[in-house]
Amino acid sequence: MAESRKNPFPWFLVGIGVLLLIIGFGWIILNRQPSPQVTSTPASVEQVERVSLADAKAAYDAGTAVFLDVRAGSSYEIYHIPGAVSIPLNELPSRMGELNQGSWIIPY
Repeated sequence: MAESRKNPFPWFLVGIGVLLLIIGFGWIILNRQPSPQVTSTPASVEQVERVSLADAKAAYDAGTAVFLDVRAGSSYEIYHIPGAVSIPLNELPSRMGELNQGSWIIPY
């Protein structure tokens, strides 16, 4: 009677594939860039630079400052400083590119 031998070749290919997947996922995990962390802890009063109304208005009139309204859109619709840019606080990290980085940005 002839001895039937199973071909181990498919299992060898499956083993190599699994090994390559493990190596690939390990490489991705080890080489990924950390995402910037946005803290939800508000700054203390001592850490926030205060701007006088006169200085803020003078800078805005000169075109060197932008008022940034970080309240929810509904609050912005009710009342806002004329000319202010509305970017709600929870959208700020993804929308920072909309602001002119050369301007003095005065959030409120």
